[in-house]
Order: sequence, then structure tokens, then C-alpha cells
Amino acid sequence: MEENELAACVRKSLNRYFKDLDGEEPAGIYEMAIQALEKPLLAYIMDRAGGNQTRAAEMLGINRNTLRKKLTIYGLD
Repeated sequence: MEENELAACVRKSLNRYFKDLDGEEPAGIYEMAIQALEKPLLAYIMDRAGGNQTRAAEMLGINRNTLRKKLTIYGLD
């Protein structure tokens, strides 16, 4: 299975992250990675949807209430 471009970028960033740790133990990688992807994704999709949360939620494939919660968490509301 071929890795898509986004997955390749994530893998490259993770490789750099582990290299930069220089032997230190990693912690909280999942939350760090999700936040690094989720905030710019939400901001981009909200822009593409012209600020319409219903349309953005449909584009993302998530519930509008979930989108509103995430927008608040990231200060994008």
C-alpha cells in the first residue's frame, strides 16, 4: 500500500522528532500529533467553508457539535 503525501509528511516529522529527542524518553506523542494536525486542519476547512460550521462539519465528516467543541478548544471560534 502506497503512503499518501500527508502520511509521508507525518512520518517525516515523527522521524525528526525522535531524532531531536537525542535519547530522551518520548511522552504524550499521540496528543502532540493530533493537536499539530487538528488545529491547522480545522482552520483550513473553516476557511474553505466560508465560516459555515455546518458545511465544515460535513466536509470533515464529524458532528457540528463536535466541531464547535474543537473550535473552542483551539481558539478558532
